[in-house]
Amino acid sequence: MPTSCPLHPHAGLHMIPPEEEERLAELFDKLDLNKDGRIDVQELSVALQSMGVPTFAGQAERVVEKADLAQDGGVDFAEFAQYVIEHEKNLMLHFKCMDANADGQIDEGEIVSSLKTLGIHIDKAEAKRLLKRMDKDGSLSIDWNEWRNYLMFHPGTDIHGIINFWRHTTFVDVGEDIGIPEEFSENEILQGIWWRHLVSGAAAGAVSRTCTAPLDRLKVLLQVGMKYNVAESHTLQPTKGGVLQVHATKSNNLGIVSGMRHMLQEGGVRSLWRGNGINIIKIAPESAIKFMAYEQLKRLIHSDRNRDLTIGERFVAGSTAGVISQTAIYPMEVLKTRLALRRTGQYSSILDAAIKIHKHEGAKCFYKGYVPNLLGIIPYAGIDLAIYETLKRMYLTRHSQVEDPGVLVLLACGTCSSTCGQLASYPLALVRTRLQAQGTMAAGSTQETSMVGMFRSIIQTEGVTGLYRGIAPNFMKVAPAVGISYVVYEHVRRYLGVTMT
Repeated sequence: MPTSCPLHPHAGLHMIPPEEEERLAELFDKLDLNKDGRIDVQELSVALQSMGVPTFAGQAERVVEKADLAQDGGVDFAEFAQYVIEHEKNLMLHFKCMDANADGQIDEGEIVSSLKTLGIHIDKAEAKRLLKRMDKDGSLSIDWNEWRNYLMFHPGTDIHGIINFWRHTTFVDVGEDIGIPEEFSENEILQGIWWRHLVSGAAAGAVSRTCTAPLDRLKVLLQVGMKYNVAESHTLQPTKGGVLQVHATKSNNLGIVSGMRHMLQEGGVRSLWRGNGINIIKIAPESAIKFMAYEQLKRLIHSDRNRDLTIGERFVAGSTAGVISQTAIYPMEVLKTRLALRRTGQYSSILDAAIKIHKHEGAKCFYKGYVPNLLGIIPYAGIDLAIYETLKRMYLTRHSQVEDPGVLVLLACGTCSSTCGQLASYPLALVRTRLQAQGTMAAGSTQETSMVGMFRSIIQTEGVTGLYRGIAPNFMKVAPAVGISYVVYEHVRRYLGVTMT
């Protein structure tokens, strides 16, 4: 039996075998980047990333806080060794609980059964992916060393926090606000990860929407039966009866190129971004309200917080949260449409537009199109979620040797599911936009005031294809919006210290 030696002159009664001290000393040396015999938060954060250790926001701070017994802002070798030894004892307890047959290995079946007892239901395919994240020797099982090395710097001792540590969600903003909110564990909420994700998402949405704003405004113009009175414009020449019609119908065949030309002629290059300001401003309140509502609805749907939501429960909670957030910020949606359709010089600012619209049309006008907007949440959110999960599962089933789908696959799944969701809900979105635009039409134009009446009018005058006016620029903006939002999100996320597995 090996002799014991003290960890450090001031390590007190802590004694460990020499080979264990050597292992800890080697690890400490990797983390002590400036070789001053102490590890601070910055060193630990950089070292863990360079070592490829999976981390999360605030992890380095929490590890140093727990290990720094002297509370001097740094961790010396004695403190580090004591922390690791105590932490490994807790990890060993969890390992033994998951190792049901006590053979020193955790396999797929044990992962499934262990998580089931915690209220987390997964299939063997998902268990295999989780297993491969720790399985470094390809044995299709996890031994103690692999378990310990993977979770060495996870500061929590709660098994639910450890399980959630394996999970990761990718953010994509395609300019639509009616999807299912991002899922956060209790641990992530307590650590403040949720607001960092919301800030990252807001920044990503702002940049991607700004970059694709011309296509978004073109979509609105093509959707709406908009007629500019040329007598009030110095940049347009009269066509039929002094009125320029700038939406696609069977008679004018206005398309993407001609639509862009009309916008440039009427207001110049800056006019391509009309309505973008309010579109960015509404991101923050909409996301915050949706997140808070979603968290409260999750608690109402199931009282057992340790159990994951099923897809059906996520759909119900997400759709309801979307209804609540859309109800709260819907006047901004109406303002966005009105500002996108405004003539040059019609409004001087967002506030000016709100005041003038309220003065001439009253408060009720800020909820025009509200019903089709809410009805559109159900097909969009449901199809988006169902197709995303289906595509991801199909990929993982056909590529069973892959432990994680990867960023490109998840982005492709997200793009496809979002596109399908938009396709299903687009007729409702078009009717919503036309109802929102009422009040901007030229004098003498007929206006349907109800959702049913608007549907009937479109089908009678333009046919079924009229329900999909403007869908081309809408689809054109999906790919760039996905790419831009992901890149911005990742950069802001890293800047805020949200490092994912």
